[in-house]
Amino acid sequence: MRIGLYPGTFDPVTLGHTDIIRRAMVLVDRLVIGVAINRDKGPLFSLDDRVAMLRAECAAITEITGGEILVHPFENLLIDCARDVGANVIVRGLRAVADFEYEFQMVGMNRALDDSVETVFLMADARRQAIASKLVKEIARLGGDVSRFVPAPVATALKAKYG
Repeated sequence: MRIGLYPGTFDPVTLGHTDIIRRAMVLVDRLVIGVAINRDKGPLFSLDDRVAMLRAECAAITEITGGEILVHPFENLLIDCARDVGANVIVRGLRAVADFEYEFQMVGMNRALDDSVETVFLMADARRQAIASKLVKEIARLGGDVSRFVPAPVATALKAKYG
């Protein structure tokens, strides 16, 4: 069985994230969405909220793809999380060259820790390349419309946070 791990903070989940999830399902039999706890980032949404949002979005994706998607919170090293869930591939989304530079370093470190786990990069869809959770939160905080960037329930949750 091919098991992939797609890690991130998903604070909040965006249409860019769901695009990567949908396309990653073509590559693996099971996709584990690793929700990083990462207390240092000070997320807007609680871990429980982020997990619930992802589970709701992934339920719709699994109906279409027929694959298996699990949502798994983690607070340890990414490579340890990959081992914990039995992943043999880490899926990462790229939006721009700046993403690649950071990801290139991460791949090198992860391979030094465990060279049996591969990393696969998926380029963001051209319509989704500008979407970043940080920017979405800023737009919502300032009263802007984020409905083109996040699933409808996430837009509602953002409005409730900043409304």
